[in-house]
Amino acid sequence: MRPSGRSLDQIRPVSIETNFTLHAEGSCLIRMGDTHVLCTASIEDRVPPFMRNTGLGWVTAEYGMLPRATHTRGRREAKNGQSGRTQEIQRLIGRALRAGIDRVALGERQITVDCDVIQADGGTRCASITGGWVALRLAIDKLMDKKLITTDPMTDNVAAISCGIYGGQPVADLDYAEDSEAGTDGNFVMTGKGRLIELQASAEGATFSRDELDALLGLAEGGIAELVKAQNAATGR
Repeated sequence: MRPSGRSLDQIRPVSIETNFTLHAEGSCLIRMGDTHVLCTASIEDRVPPFMRNTGLGWVTAEYGMLPRATHTRGRREAKNGQSGRTQEIQRLIGRALRAGIDRVALGERQITVDCDVIQADGGTRCASITGGWVALRLAIDKLMDKKLITTDPMTDNVAAISCGIYGGQPVADLDYAEDSEAGTDGNFVMTGKGRLIELQASAEGATFSRDELDALLGLAEGGIAELVKAQNAATGR
């Protein structure tokens, strides 16, 4: 029995509230169970120096956790410098979101997606990717509404989910209670069409077999299909 009482393939309740902030071109608050992440997308008519005069756009991301997002207060990273974990997660979010973008169609502009964890109960990087895509979609919709771009640069949905081996069983969408005791922990990033973008899986307490990895991948496919439906409902697609 899972601590939450969910079935092995059941993800946590998902809600996505769009236009959550006033100023960002795209924003949402995504809730996956008790993990809550504010995602905003900001458009700039410039690109990093290494992208200038290439005709290509750029999508990047930043990630952070509020001091009391977890059970105990963490120190503000703005004061103490970003941890290696934070840098790794924001690079993952940026890579994931760029996989769903035609950078030629985007044009020579940059969109920065900020993901700020308000409350953490496992799966914060996955919620950030899933909500970050919604914020990015809304920002690009504004570019298209203003006819600043004529071809939609978003080629597909991008979403992510954590799956792992808990109590000897493959389970979908780990919360903190499961993640902290899982024998195997994995993060799966995929497109709406089921194409893999990134897979991160590691033996936390015990090694795992190819069959178990296949089982986790199957759970991820089902969970991401549900997340894509939630994304499309939130963005009116």
